[in-house]
Amino acid sequence: METTLRGVGVSHGVAIGEVRHMGTAVLEPPAKQIPTEEAPREQGRARQAVEAVAADLIARGNLAGGEAQHVLEAQAMMAQDPELMADVERRITVGSTAERAVYDAFAAYRALLANAGEYLAGRVADLDDVRNRIVARLLGVPMPGVPDSDEPYVLIARDLAPADTALLDPTLVLGFVTEEGGPTSHSAILARALGVPAVVALPGAGELAEGTVVAVDGSTGDIFVDPSPEKRAELIRTAEERKAALSASSGPGATSDGHKVPLLANIGGPADVAAAVEAGAEGVGLFRTEFLFLDDSAKAPSEAKQVEAYRKVLEAFPEGRVVVRVLDAGADKPLDFLTPADEPNPALGVRGLRTLLDHPEVLRTQLTALAKAAEGLPVYLEVMAPMVADRTDAKAFADACREAGLQAKFGAMVEIPSAALRARSILQEVEFLSLGTNDLAQYTFAADRQVGAVSRLQDPWQPALLDLVAASAEAAKAEGKSCGVCGEAASDPLLACVLTGLGVTSLSMGAASIPYVRATLAKHTLAQCERAAAAARATDSAEEARLAAQAVLSGE
Repeated sequence: METTLRGVGVSHGVAIGEVRHMGTAVLEPPAKQIPTEEAPREQGRARQAVEAVAADLIARGNLAGGEAQHVLEAQAMMAQDPELMADVERRITVGSTAERAVYDAFAAYRALLANAGEYLAGRVADLDDVRNRIVARLLGVPMPGVPDSDEPYVLIARDLAPADTALLDPTLVLGFVTEEGGPTSHSAILARALGVPAVVALPGAGELAEGTVVAVDGSTGDIFVDPSPEKRAELIRTAEERKAALSASSGPGATSDGHKVPLLANIGGPADVAAAVEAGAEGVGLFRTEFLFLDDSAKAPSEAKQVEAYRKVLEAFPEGRVVVRVLDAGADKPLDFLTPADEPNPALGVRGLRTLLDHPEVLRTQLTALAKAAEGLPVYLEVMAPMVADRTDAKAFADACREAGLQAKFGAMVEIPSAALRARSILQEVEFLSLGTNDLAQYTFAADRQVGAVSRLQDPWQPALLDLVAASAEAAKAEGKSCGVCGEAASDPLLACVLTGLGVTSLSMGAASIPYVRATLAKHTLAQCERAAAAARATDSAEEARLAAQAVLSGE
């Protein structure tokens, strides 16, 4: 029987498919005793599970190639370690179940690694993943991490961390549904980057049974469970009508009276370039370089590897603008070789530029790689620092860029309220600003962007957030410099008009959102956008701001 659930739609489109759950951390198996005569059977189960997990890891490695192959092969060797297996069988002999024996044997080995020096301690996370996979197989529950599937599916998760993105296959993931998150969560960003429909902040999403057919409308936030043939046809027809309407709009971003608003793409690496070019992006407004670093959290990628990745992106936009954000590590994007594991509140600690200034060799290598990647190319390279708090931060970054011989514009991201309030001061050191509205909302409202319970405060329509955008744009205009938005606020077509009215000079978003924003901007004059912005700022809530802007732009 068809039922309807309602979450927050964060990525346009319709997806219809079977549910597959993102595997979670395996719970500790119960410590129950088995009769002696069952020991051989349990030992056989343990050996079969270990061999199956090892074979799966090796197969994944062969498909991935490169450094990932080495990591996965090393994990397979962990699974098959003869001393570990002997300990597992010994524990079963004295009465443990197969899953409990694996859990306890790995726990003992884990303690040895954790106390055996920095290098071996760094392998603990790999060991935990192997243990979780073996125990999951023995318990008959979904594997931790991205589900194994040969057929396309709708992914259900509590939320998605950036590190999970390296394992997602965009040809298999039809859409996302998450329990946590909001419009600015990484789940939403990833969905828009992949161009798949997504709904977040849906309580109880995890209760949808594996294999259940759902229809996800990423525009409205509706989830239809076991949709009827009629509902499926209706949703597909609506999606096709939306797509047809978009095809009528093309070319550079501009208002109906010719005010230019360059529409740029947010990307995570070379793999995202094709979609950006196809969508008509006028360049890249946010190149999230941390995804290159997340391939191996134990060490930074070599300069040569960075040069190769950066050049692929730069070559795709001849004569275009490419804005690169240097490594933004910390908080929900930890890296073993950079970020401390014991910070009490990582989001308010050493992250972003603070991390890089503590590890100048990492920043220097990245800036040098960017300089080499841009050599001989006609691209307009701009490089910006994340988490800039004040002029001192901005100067430290600009100095590092100059010392690396980087021929590019240097900029600062506005993600901390202090940067918005003191934007003119920061602009004495850098040449442009880029507003990261996701983190700016998080820090303005003390509302964790990954927590669905506070998604109301993560809404980029909040008038207080619009005030900070206006302050930044006004400061940039006074200094004769540019101020773009690269946060996901730019992907909302209506809000894009308001941001334009606030004085923002460019908009950057997931490639899939560009046609929607282009088509909407082209319907309105700059004056209408300015009136909509003023109306939105005059309200006291996100919903009121949205309705006020909508009324102005619809001529009501």
